[in-house]
Amino acid sequence: MNDLRQLRHFVALAEHQHFARAAAAVHLSQPALSRSIQALESQLDCTLVDRHSRGVSLTAHGHLVLEHARRLLAGSLALSNAVNQLGNLEAGELRLGAGPYPAARLIPQALGQLLQRYPRVQVKLDIGNWLELRDSLLDSAIELFVADIRELQGDARLQIEALRVHQGVLFCRPAHPLLQRRDLQPRDLLDFPLAGTQLPQAVERSLGQASGRAQPLSVQCDNFLVLKRLVADSDVLSMAPWDVIADELHSGQLALLPLQPQGLHQHSAYGLVSRAGHSLSPAAQAMVEAIRQMDEQTPRAGHAAEQGKA
Repeated sequence: MNDLRQLRHFVALAEHQHFARAAAAVHLSQPALSRSIQALESQLDCTLVDRHSRGVSLTAHGHLVLEHARRLLAGSLALSNAVNQLGNLEAGELRLGAGPYPAARLIPQALGQLLQRYPRVQVKLDIGNWLELRDSLLDSAIELFVADIRELQGDARLQIEALRVHQGVLFCRPAHPLLQRRDLQPRDLLDFPLAGTQLPQAVERSLGQASGRAQPLSVQCDNFLVLKRLVADSDVLSMAPWDVIADELHSGQLALLPLQPQGLHQHSAYGLVSRAGHSLSPAAQAMVEAIRQMDEQTPRAGHAAEQGKA
C-alpha cells in the first residue's frame, strides 16, 4: 500500500455511505474518490463496498478493512504526535478518555493545569463508560483514560494505576421529603426513583439486593451533569463518589442522605488506564502527572460528612 490517503478515503466513504458526501468530507471530487477506492480494492484484491442507487454499503471484506484502517490511521496520528512533541509540548494532540465521574471533577482540574502550562496542545476528550473507553484505547482512538477499573482488573492488555479512594454517597435536593424522616431505612428509598451512571456488575448486584429491585436504577445516564440537574430539580435520588458533588454540597445545591448506599459503601474505583507495553506521548505523560497531582490534592473521603454539613 503506497500511503494512508486511500485508507482515509475509504474510512470517509464507510462513515458517510455515499460517494458525494464522502468526497466532500475529504475535499476530493467524486470521480477522484471513486478512483482511490477502486485502487484500494485492486491492491487488496477484494470488493470493499457494494454500490447501489442510494449510496454504498460495506461488504464483509469492507468491515474487516475498516477496522484495521481506523487502527492504522490512529497509529499514524499517534506517531506524528509523538515525534512533534518530542522535547517540545508546544505541538501535538492529546487523545484522552474519561468516565462520567472523573469527567465531572478530576479531569477538568487536571486538564486545566496541563493547558495552563502547555496552551498549544490540542486535546480530544471522549467521555464514556469503562467498556467504551477500553475499546477506544485498544483501537488506538485514545491513548489514556480515567474511569472505574473494577471490571478491567486482570486484563493483560491494560496497564492500570489505581487512584485515590472516595466514599460513595446518596444525594438528593435539599428540600427532599426523605430528609424529614428521623430514622431513614433502605426500604424508604423504594418510594423514589434512583438515577445513576452504568454500574459495575458487583455494585449492581449489591444495590439490587438492598433495594429489592431487579433493576435498581430507574434512570441510567452516563452524563453526570444531567444526573445532578435531574436530582436538583426533582425528587429523584442519585449516588456518586462524594468528591464529584462536594462543591454542590458545600453550596447547598444538593444534600447528602444520611444513609450509606449499599453496594457503594466501600469506595470508588478510579484508575489511570493505558495500553500495556505502549509508551505514552509526551502530552499524555504530562497529563498523567497532572492527574496524579490533582488526585493527591482532593480531600479524602472521610471529609464527606463535613462537606455535607457545610
